Amino acid sequence: MPDSHRSSLAALLTEEPEVRSLATRLAYLPAEEAALALAEAEDESAAAALSLMAPANAVEILWELDASRRERLIAAAPGGRGEQWRVDREYPEGSIGRCMEKPLAIFRPETTVAEAVERLRELTRRAHIVYGFVTDPEGVLRGVFAFRELLFAQPTDALESLMVHEPFSLRPEMSVLDAVREAVALHVPAYPVCDAAGRLVGMVRGRTLFEAEAFEISAQAGRLVGVDREERLATRWPRSLKLRHPWLQLNLVTAFLAAGVVAFFQDTIDRIALLAVFLPVLAGQSGNTGCQSLAVTLRGLTLGDFASGSQRRLIVKEAWLGLLNGSLVGLVAGAGMVFVATSQQHPAAWTLGVAVLVAMIGSCVASGVCGALIPLALKRLGADPATASSIFLTTATDVVSMGMLLGLATALVR
Repeated sequence: MPDSHRSSLAALLTEEPEVRSLATRLAYLPAEEAALALAEAEDESAAAALSLMAPANAVEILWELDASRRERLIAAAPGGRGEQWRVDREYPEGSIGRCMEKPLAIFRPETTVAEAVERLRELTRRAHIVYGFVTDPEGVLRGVFAFRELLFAQPTDALESLMVHEPFSLRPEMSVLDAVREAVALHVPAYPVCDAAGRLVGMVRGRTLFEAEAFEISAQAGRLVGVDREERLATRWPRSLKLRHPWLQLNLVTAFLAAGVVAFFQDTIDRIALLAVFLPVLAGQSGNTGCQSLAVTLRGLTLGDFASGSQRRLIVKEAWLGLLNGSLVGLVAGAGMVFVATSQQHPAAWTLGVAVLVAMIGSCVASGVCGALIPLALKRLGADPATASSIFLTTATDVVSMGMLLGLATALVR
């Protein structure tokens, strides 16, 4: 959480150096680590440090604390800013509900401009406010107005006459990436968040939304190999071990599948030891093909490119690319096998070259299809499509590539 997360430069400069130092320290720690860092601070200092941060980020830290400490910090926040930290935390990680904060500038449609200005004078001392939200008695959002509209209106005008009716809003259960796609054509300082009934439940600032998007995108590379989205450079090694190790155990189990394929053809390898030299060649090439397909698929899922029927077109495209790429690299690999086998005076040099060529084509086709199918299948099952995708992909490509080469060699070389 860099300096841009702070509520205002003025607030930052007026705080005590110890408070600014604590806020800076919290900025570069995951929420769990930041909560531990607050354990040694007095309630007033901790609340002041949290108030220098964006409310959504402060909430992430507060909810790692026990309930009594959390309430004390909310009460101790300067200028009543702690009220922004009271939001519902029942929403899943990576959702808008986790990024939103409590809106303070809420008015009724019949409120006059003079009354709104008087109330805003008090509210702006407690928080940085850019929009006023207009709701009916049931809490349903009816409109939004910017402060500049108040400057050009008459003091007796009702807010209903100058607000934007039926404003754009987000849903709290939406993922951050889905919300960014919805809001990409509407860059505003803050977005209202409404439930299914249209009731205003929160707001999310534009900078918080797009910073959360950057965090989600940066976390995708780690999720491919089982690194938790919350792990940062400052995460302590026991927590990193806890987060990473289960995925490594899963990777070990899947690696045993590939090892089982090699063991099944042990007799063939004993007779033709040269095959062992080309097993990593096939596994590497097919793995790279699958990773290319996986990257394109994840990008399409992130950007919302998949329309009706586009999944089938993607799979056909990746299979075709696998066939073409596998044929080209297979010719080179097959020629390499012929050269090496001939230099060792193996009687079936050309047969082994054909086996490498065919196995390379088949494994590249299979890996390209798997690279598209695995994230799509995870998405359909309701899981994060990036979560450990590369682990499953590596297993599939290793099993297919090694199995095809050893199986073809067994069948062709008697």
